[in-house]
Amino acid sequence: MSWSLQEVSKHNNSKSCWVIINKRVYDVTDFLQEHPGGSRIILKYAGRDATSAYEPIHPSDALDKNLSPSQHLGPLDDTAVESLERAGALTKKTQDELRVEEAMKKRPPLNRILSLADMEDVAKQVLSYRAWAYYSSAADDEISLQENARAFQRFFFKARVMRPVSHCDSSTRILGFETTLPIFVCGSALAKLGHPLGEINITKGCAPPKIIQMVSSNASLSYAEIAAASTPSQTLFFQLYKHKDDAIALKRIREIEQLGYKAIFLTVDAVVPSNRERDVRSPWVLDDQETGIKVYNEGEGAADTTDAVLGVAGALIVNDDRDMTWEKTIPWLRSVTKLPIVIKGIQCVQDAILAAEAKVDGILLSNHGGRQLEYSLPPLEVLYRLRTQQPQIFDKMEVYLDGGVRRGTDVVKALCLGAKAVGLGRPFLYAQSAYGEVGVRKIISILEREIVTTMRLMGVSNIGELTPDMVERVDWQPVARIAKL
Repeated sequence: MSWSLQEVSKHNNSKSCWVIINKRVYDVTDFLQEHPGGSRIILKYAGRDATSAYEPIHPSDALDKNLSPSQHLGPLDDTAVESLERAGALTKKTQDELRVEEAMKKRPPLNRILSLADMEDVAKQVLSYRAWAYYSSAADDEISLQENARAFQRFFFKARVMRPVSHCDSSTRILGFETTLPIFVCGSALAKLGHPLGEINITKGCAPPKIIQMVSSNASLSYAEIAAASTPSQTLFFQLYKHKDDAIALKRIREIEQLGYKAIFLTVDAVVPSNRERDVRSPWVLDDQETGIKVYNEGEGAADTTDAVLGVAGALIVNDDRDMTWEKTIPWLRSVTKLPIVIKGIQCVQDAILAAEAKVDGILLSNHGGRQLEYSLPPLEVLYRLRTQQPQIFDKMEVYLDGGVRRGTDVVKALCLGAKAVGLGRPFLYAQSAYGEVGVRKIISILEREIVTTMRLMGVSNIGELTPDMVERVDWQPVARIAKL
């Protein structure tokens, strides 16, 4: 059975809510209260086409996973399809869309991108405001975000000279899996906000240099689509946001096992939505941009007590397990999978000790890129404390770090202190948003050059020669000066 726009438009409220997505009609009435982002966003599109809002943040299999077959009502009729196409052709582009189009025309050629900072600058110009707000936002006043990067300025090298470095091997293994560089892609959600191909750009960009990709539970493409885009020899890890319902969590684990993902990174630092104001404000900024400067009526919105501070980010984790414990969650996870388990989101030495006692395979020192708990310690500082206070931990499990890494020197500092590898999230989102797959390859090549150069200048020819005595923490920070061209 096919449907007319007139018939669909009748179902425009919470008692009967239909939406159109990609020219097909869905009854989402019963799903309203279950929707992680709340019912308001769905009701905004009740009885009409929701494709433009739905596609950038949902994988292709989301409707199949969340709606029963009876809620898949069928296609639009030919007249309705023609009407939507005509309306689409007549739709005026927003100011932000026009800005992005102009910015894409002015992108510099890739050979002028010399650093990850250069790539971020381009991404800031070409990303939609909504995407930039989501990718770049952090908690509260974004202090932790800034300090994650500043922490690397407190560590200086004690280089050795007169050592042979003509051959320099930057390869290593992460959980036993080969990688040409001691870096990996950290799980980051919603890559399609920045580019239509989303996570697939990252997968394909990582294949030739054999860089490992961690795929987020909240990826904007299906886990199957990402796995299908990988090469047979490519390694994919999975970032698990554990659902509060064990059965749903188990179903997700079984899916990624069958698809060939090689490890589970259990995320433990995002049990509740944080306060990411830049993300929350983005729709208001865009609305005001389109309507011009608005004088708000006295008392406008005063009666609306709805909590509107979730933003894009907060809506992703509202159904996650808030009652995980060392005593319950890790044994449960061990009982349902044989994949290696890494705890992602360790923020202090005490929890690193508990992770070792739980006999997990690794820990990822992380404060979620400064996006969760404001004033959480920079991961590099946690790594330093772990090295000085509990050095035996490094013999019991692999230790990784993410947050604030923007240079090859940052990577090498972390390796000296005992990290097996470091993860990067935002840089890969920015690269694929700005240039697609080739952008991903570009930042990998930049990091390779910087890492190898740093190793050679330190007098080491392989990763195993990087030791704690080759770095020193100082109680001052340099003032960075930007060259004026």
